[in-house]
Amino acid sequence: MKYFEPSELIINADGSCFHLHLRPEQLADRVILVGDPARVNTVADHFDEIECEVSSREFHTITGTYKGKRITVQSHGIGCDNIDIVMNELDTLANIDYETRTEKPEHRTLTCVRIGTCGGLQPFTPTGCFIASVKSIGFDGLLNFYAGRNQVCDLKLEEALKKHMDWDPIKGAPYVAVADAELIDQIAQDDMVRGYTVSCGGFYGPQGRELRAPIVDPKQNEKIEAFEYEGMNICNFEMESSALAGLASLLGHRAMTCCMVIANRYAKEMNTEYKNTIDTLIEKVLERI
Repeated sequence: MKYFEPSELIINADGSCFHLHLRPEQLADRVILVGDPARVNTVADHFDEIECEVSSREFHTITGTYKGKRITVQSHGIGCDNIDIVMNELDTLANIDYETRTEKPEHRTLTCVRIGTCGGLQPFTPTGCFIASVKSIGFDGLLNFYAGRNQVCDLKLEEALKKHMDWDPIKGAPYVAVADAELIDQIAQDDMVRGYTVSCGGFYGPQGRELRAPIVDPKQNEKIEAFEYEGMNICNFEMESSALAGLASLLGHRAMTCCMVIANRYAKEMNTEYKNTIDTLIEKVLERI
């Protein structure tokens, strides 16, 4: 049985994982992920009981119960690099014995739903609508560092996109992670737009925003908006869903992302007051997870 060395599996003196500062018994099977640490409290305000609360850096966690369901709400900050930390550490809490530093004999599957915000890319994704990411295109390159990425990705869609975009290899290879289909049906139901999502490695240049620094491909967003594959379009930009779906698949967990559109890049609209309305999406996820 594989032994995880102290330099690889870093456990704090109190028995918690290195970044999240959670102990195994504090993690529920249902996990809601949010970017903003303050949004953890917004979700937990709906709980009937609070079991524990932990905070470290951008990682804020509350575990409690909602209508009899034990749920952990976990913030991850911004970017796929943070998802790499969060998903790996949540998996260690579920599937590694911290006392023996060995893998547990029985796999524990987590159900992870990320509630986020995004930029809509189509005329049918106006500000305020909800999008469920069926497949997520990672422009960040994170999953390319893991063995088995080809087995959990849609390789045909990857090739179609690279051809359509005239993809410059200097930017690294995009990957297409697939969300858990049953979880998509469970959460999205009939009131969320289903489509493809692009997860970007940044907020400005990678998403086609040009301020003082010029970008490589000024036509990037037009190409993305025009892309269609198997009857679906790329509906939105965000910065985490590809890493979440990809790592969850590699580690044997169920995961998906649903986002509220706060900016429509196609219509050049922005809603800066979105924090007042995202509670509707939170309530849907709590009911359905």
